[in-house]
Amino acid sequence: MRIAVIGAGVVGVTTAYALGKRGHEVTVIERHDDAGRETSFGNAGQRSYGVVYPWADAAMVRRALPWLVKADGPLKMAMPPSFDTLRFLLATLRFALAPGVYGLNKRAMVHLGTYSRRCFLDLEQELNLDFDGGHDGLLHLASSPAQMAEYRKTGELLDELGVPYQLLGPREVRDYEPGMTGDGPLHGAIRYQTDGTGDCHLFSRALARACEQHGVSFRFQQQVQRLVADDRRVQAVEMTGPDGRSDSLAVDACVVAAGCWSPGLVAPLDMRLPIYPVKGYSLTAPLLDPERAPRSTVHDDNFKVVSTRLGDRLRATGFVELADFARDIPEARLATIRKSVESRFPGCADLDQASRWTGFRPMTPDGPAIIGRGSRDNLYLNTGHGTFGWTLSAASAELIAQVIDQEPTALSLDPFRPDRFRV
Repeated sequence: MRIAVIGAGVVGVTTAYALGKRGHEVTVIERHDDAGRETSFGNAGQRSYGVVYPWADAAMVRRALPWLVKADGPLKMAMPPSFDTLRFLLATLRFALAPGVYGLNKRAMVHLGTYSRRCFLDLEQELNLDFDGGHDGLLHLASSPAQMAEYRKTGELLDELGVPYQLLGPREVRDYEPGMTGDGPLHGAIRYQTDGTGDCHLFSRALARACEQHGVSFRFQQQVQRLVADDRRVQAVEMTGPDGRSDSLAVDACVVAAGCWSPGLVAPLDMRLPIYPVKGYSLTAPLLDPERAPRSTVHDDNFKVVSTRLGDRLRATGFVELADFARDIPEARLATIRKSVESRFPGCADLDQASRWTGFRPMTPDGPAIIGRGSRDNLYLNTGHGTFGWTLSAASAELIAQVIDQEPTALSLDPFRPDRFRV
């Protein structure tokens, strides 16, 4: 089949690779000049297969107001909030307070994460991709006894789901991360033993080149204008290039993997995707002393900042901000990220020379991604992964390929179905 994949972030590129392997004639359409230039560009660098969880969490709702008013709090919101922000928050509240929904979605997402790890390992065996990747585990620090107690509760669920982990005391934490010499409070940690790291941007670019070698075409700097469709099928994708010239690509099927820009593409086809652009920030700095840097990924619960070793660089990421598509980077956000790094790994990286980034995670109000068939027979969705696009991309790519080829899916897609938001 001739299949168009809209979006060349990590989700779109992994989708293209999965479909190309199956013999389809795949064209990826991307508005930027290369793969991985939007949300995939500066994310946390962690592939946290065991740590995935729904956005709509009653416990998070209870913490939201204190976080909003705390200067270094991890949650921020533009004031006054927009109508889109309020609508998204109300939908989140509805899912967070619905009995049993969080637990069902949590289990579904962890199963998807476990499957994604297997898919990534298979992919990395097939291809020799250079993206500063590894599978050396992930540490979630506990800055208080109460947080350590929460990790013990988490461990009960992980035992049930078969996800390997360790509960560590402060000395054991420093054994795993000897460079962590800062004075930040530490009462232990939970270690997810099989989780991974990697530069998502480098991976997306490298996989795009591998896709091209397998016959996948990329059309960069093309802005999709609309999906041409009747009541049953999508016939073509209309796009405009940088010179303003229009073009049309006839298709047998279309996969929308455009992250936060997916809703606008499918709205004319009677699909409502309540995806909101949750803003985050990162710093990427050259290492000054590799011995003082994290070995893998460390989540500082005190500031809700993630620090990841990416080769000879440090990537530090933080904040959940509800500000629509505002691309400004307030200095206060970066100051908090620096404060976290210095409290855990002082002197490890040249933070004054760090590159700055902000991006938008495509979040659904309940949390699970949107994976499956859309409102037309040959329209498919692989989008809305929130903060876990890098983590879940390999699995969701295989799953949408299975759907397109009308195969039994490796996992139940019911929690991820596109029509679950209909009212």
